Amino acid sequence: MSDRIVAATRKGLFFFERANGGWTLAGDAFLGSPMTYVLADPRDGMLYAAANLGHFGPKLHRSADGGKSWDEIAMPAFPKADAGEDGDEAKGPSVVQVWSMALGAGGAGNLWAGTIPGGLFRSTDGGASWALNEPLWTMPERERWMGGGYDQPGIHSLCVDPRNDRHVSLAVSTGGVWRSEDDGKSWRVASKGLRAAFLPPDMQYDEIMQDPHLMVQCASAPDSYWIQHHNGIFRSTDNLGSWQEIEPQNCPAFGFAVAVHPTDPETAWFVPAVKDEYRYPRDGKFVVSRTRDGGVSFEVIDKGLPQVPSYDLVYRHGLDVDSTGSSLVMGSTTGGAWVSGDGGDSWEELPARLPPVYAVRFV
Repeated sequence: MSDRIVAATRKGLFFFERANGGWTLAGDAFLGSPMTYVLADPRDGMLYAAANLGHFGPKLHRSADGGKSWDEIAMPAFPKADAGEDGDEAKGPSVVQVWSMALGAGGAGNLWAGTIPGGLFRSTDGGASWALNEPLWTMPERERWMGGGYDQPGIHSLCVDPRNDRHVSLAVSTGGVWRSEDDGKSWRVASKGLRAAFLPPDMQYDEIMQDPHLMVQCASAPDSYWIQHHNGIFRSTDNLGSWQEIEPQNCPAFGFAVAVHPTDPETAWFVPAVKDEYRYPRDGKFVVSRTRDGGVSFEVIDKGLPQVPSYDLVYRHGLDVDSTGSSLVMGSTTGGAWVSGDGGDSWEELPARLPPVYAVRFV
């Protein structure tokens, strides 16, 4: 059971620790700064945090002491464009935001980062330098990617296979699911069975035009993936060979966040909402839905969550489960944060009202 949580919010990082049977606010960092993602590397204890400072651009920071002190590190950057015929430097793409990070092959300091626009970057030195994954960036199919939650496409999900860390999968809003089995040297689309209901009927199963909101992989059964898609919930049990659509009967299928149990691929959690232009909890009831049978049935859980009309939403990275599967944490767009110690059966509010939460992680 994990004893430490970090929340990345619109106004900084906030740390919570378990003590004497309860949770306390244990510290903060980067107060006032929009923090978009956090990643802990258990191989060397390093903690990484991404910021999007708007006019001042995106930044990356690294801490070797659990968040007490921080060093700024390099930002992923696209290669400069060649000069034009008039000698002026041509404008190339710029990284707007680091939207996801994952541990890469080769031990501590090896990292992946997914950005807006849809670039995938690799570091082998703990973020001191980054290299663009050219095979993904230059493949012709990428020209069909488009903005989903943002004006430009972005890579928000990175899954590295625990059996073979050269096998990397990613999801794009909007651009579908992609898979590499050679450490990023080549890529293939892996969206078969995903359905985009917002497209014309003859395009709804187009593998590249899919808008997955988040994709997760089960650590102990890596052939099993779950997606919270713009169109609903999907599951793959054949290592991304195909996807099956799942339709809960007692709650909306739309949402942004999904977490899968680390040792039970049949168990996954979601935070449902009314979709498209509305995006609020149905009937003002903020709940968590859980399946424990691979999507055959769903429980709707509200114990410990607000019992008055509550219109909280949970962003893509605003839900996390620890390595045991018994503890979960969730943060909302209106600054609520809750933790569960019983696999989601009940929830308790963390002792702080936070700024809007972009990501939560057990560390």
